[in-house]
Amino acid sequence: MIKAAGLRTHYCAEVTAQLVGEKASLCGWVNSVRDHGEHLSFVDIRDHTGTVQIVTERNPELRTESAIRAVGVVARRPEGTDNPHIASGEVELREASIELLGPAAVTPFTIGGHTEVEESTRLRYRYLDLRRERMQSNLRTRAKVNQAIRTAMERQGFCEVETPLLWTPTPEGAREFLVPSRLQPGNFYVLPQSPQIAKQLLMVGGFDRYYQIARCLRDEDLRADRQFEFTQLDMEASFVTQHDVRAFITEVIVEVVRATRGAELEGIGQITWFEAMDRYGVDKPDLRFGSPLVDLTELLGQGDIRAFAAPCVKGIKAPTSEPLSRSRLDALVERAKSLGAKGLAWFRVVEGDGGATLESPLAKFLDEQRTAAFIEALGLQVGDLALAVADGWETAVKVLGQIRLDLGRPGLDHSELHFLWVVDFPLFEGLDEDGNPVSAHHPFTMPNEEDFGLLDTDPLRVRSQSYDLVLNGWELGSGSIRIHRGDIQAKIFEVIGIDPDEAASRFGFLLDAFRYGAPPHGGFAFGIDRLAAMMSGEENIREVIAFPKTQSGLDPLTNAPKPVAQGVLDLVGLTVKARR
Repeated sequence: MIKAAGLRTHYCAEVTAQLVGEKASLCGWVNSVRDHGEHLSFVDIRDHTGTVQIVTERNPELRTESAIRAVGVVARRPEGTDNPHIASGEVELREASIELLGPAAVTPFTIGGHTEVEESTRLRYRYLDLRRERMQSNLRTRAKVNQAIRTAMERQGFCEVETPLLWTPTPEGAREFLVPSRLQPGNFYVLPQSPQIAKQLLMVGGFDRYYQIARCLRDEDLRADRQFEFTQLDMEASFVTQHDVRAFITEVIVEVVRATRGAELEGIGQITWFEAMDRYGVDKPDLRFGSPLVDLTELLGQGDIRAFAAPCVKGIKAPTSEPLSRSRLDALVERAKSLGAKGLAWFRVVEGDGGATLESPLAKFLDEQRTAAFIEALGLQVGDLALAVADGWETAVKVLGQIRLDLGRPGLDHSELHFLWVVDFPLFEGLDEDGNPVSAHHPFTMPNEEDFGLLDTDPLRVRSQSYDLVLNGWELGSGSIRIHRGDIQAKIFEVIGIDPDEAASRFGFLLDAFRYGAPPHGGFAFGIDRLAAMMSGEENIREVIAFPKTQSGLDPLTNAPKPVAQGVLDLVGLTVKARR
């Protein structure tokens, strides 16, 4: 327990039976007022540790959420009036005087209890929302996450270094926020998407183990797990392999789980990107439930059933325990089509004359042998539902993987933690409109040495030395072994369509640094907002950010963003044009 000081002698949670007979001074907010007759009131005072009941003279000016100081004597509550749900439930403060430090107007919503409040109202009055138990717990959990990160990184010999917030444009895949320069009219800084290039330069500079709790900014669409500005653990190390980097981060995660959950995490599993896609249809699989995708191509795709005539057939045991109605099954078929599949086949397992059999519009096309093989392949029992998609491999796995999530995620226990390393991502994720490969992570990622020869002949098959950390279906962060040789970096720029002049203009300082004994190095970054949300049992990162933006990028508290005076724009040489 932290030591009280200033106007208070104790925090509320410290006021227990051990203090009976002692004088105490408490500070906090009025949680409730219950008048008892004409002259007496019971007032609950609240701070972030808990509440204490105060017996005092009635004061009609005392409203809930007023800031007060209460001074009185700790006494046991009358027999039969204990409250076992709070730390101070055996005692109360008697003979108490109350000093009104900050009177409160009527609040727009109730602070105490578990009343549901619209998010727009909560964000408009965020300073009141932050008083609620949920937000107090979430932000203090986030503080524990930060402290655990620093503890683990310092223990492993990492040095904390701050990198610039005013930076140069970089090709890292997201739109950047521009900052006009007053001293250099017509030129711009950007707010960093990440400290990627800066930390690589730190490796060249001999800081062989760097970390930072870094603020990053991206001008991209907002979702439940994204904000314009976010915080990440950013780290880099020299003379390491990707196994070393993953070990560093695993130790951080172990420390975070220990600090926030009081639990011991025993290692983190690992699969390749291809295995993740092939078994779960997504590169950030949620392992809180089963139902992996099973390859049925040989069993169903080679026969005479037109519905399964495709290069790939994937099936799953539907991750749901409730029987689905025909209308719900029809809705799943439409869902599959909306995701790009030609259709979705469903099969119920029912009890037949000779044992388990299948009920489906397609069941008549399966003989007894293939029916038995189908049931065995998916591990089905009577009462189960099976789903199958026939298409190209990419479409089949992505569509069935999404339906797996649609059915399996509702009602999951958010207290469960299933971490997973996903490795061996493709170096490129497709082609741009000019036919150039697009970097899957960023263009500073080292290719797999075995695939160097494919850069000229088949770049989309090149694997990268990159790795993601996944938790409960969320990508917490990404990392890679970096390119440290100028010739390899120049080759990657060439492949993605950045010519030598453009490379020199945009990254000359980095390429030049590689000429001076750049060490092999690699790193990682994970989102602290996302991790803190998961540790708090939340699904939306806005619940662990003190002052977040809405999904449309607005701040209801300050009404930002706002227009600025033309005189301010003139200083940086800007003119605002109306959008058409």
